[in-house]
Amino acid sequence: MRAMVLEQAGHPLRLTELPQPIPRPGQLLLTVEACGVCRTDLHLCDGELPDPLLPVVPGHEIVARVAALGPDVRGWRLGQRVGVPWLGWTCGQCRFCTSGRENLCDRARFTGYQLNGGYAEYTLADARYCLALPEAPAAEHLAPLLCAGLIGYRALRLAGDPQRLGVYGFGAAAHLITQLARAQGREVFAFTRPGDGASQAFARSLGAHWAGGTDEAPAQPLDAALIFAPAGPLVPIALRHLDKGGCVVCAGIHMSDIPGFPYAWLWGERSIRSVANLTRADGLAFFEAIRQVPLGAEVTVFALEQANEALEQLRRGALQGAAVLRMAPVSQEA
Repeated sequence: MRAMVLEQAGHPLRLTELPQPIPRPGQLLLTVEACGVCRTDLHLCDGELPDPLLPVVPGHEIVARVAALGPDVRGWRLGQRVGVPWLGWTCGQCRFCTSGRENLCDRARFTGYQLNGGYAEYTLADARYCLALPEAPAAEHLAPLLCAGLIGYRALRLAGDPQRLGVYGFGAAAHLITQLARAQGREVFAFTRPGDGASQAFARSLGAHWAGGTDEAPAQPLDAALIFAPAGPLVPIALRHLDKGGCVVCAGIHMSDIPGFPYAWLWGERSIRSVANLTRADGLAFFEAIRQVPLGAEVTVFALEQANEALEQLRRGALQGAAVLRMAPVSQEA
């Protein structure tokens, strides 16, 4: 099979021929249809995440079909459409796993990071951590839901029940969660890089009540702010725009350092919290929620061998919505 492989941090991915994997007990062999390109993949490639499996096939927003079932796998059928998210395995025994917080498991392993992911024609996945996906829409429109959608959903849930919601960094996650928040009757205030009129217009087209640069202030204080951009200086900026009792939720796996700020900005029972990974329950709840409120993913599609170009465009902020790798059809003889 063909795969894009990260062999060393700081170096481009390399198109490589690898043996087609064989599923072990509990695993599914999957034919990849599409895989989203996430900012976390950039952090991985840049060496900003600790202890990666190297060499590794990145990619954790995988839409695939079941090609083979490993021994003892039940509940899946050949040809079924499957989603593979970031969380790929947990121990099931620690105090986090046994209290509904498997996203915090110290021994957890993650797709496209410590487990080979979806920048490939085939991949393996633990059947217990896969999500059943609908037959529609097309794979490239489903792929961003497997991380951008899921993490955005968890971030929104942890923000409480905000009426006025700020969203910082209007990329893949923000453009999906804006649609869901609007359907829930919330007002969305979208913050982009200063002067980024295209992203601001995109946010307004999706129903944002207001859109402006991070150097601007909304007319009303916010009940919560979700930060998807990996920029620590946005935290005190968002904090200053919060009403009393409001919450800033940092939704990225990696962020630059947060600068100091006066305690007065935090006082009034304001809070700052992070989102760490996701749980399988998040996945089930999210896909149930969007069954009632379908989300439209804006995507730019790349071929597998264009993964480095997709990552570079993501780095430059040159994309509206999400980038997705679409695999060429794999021959039946493969």
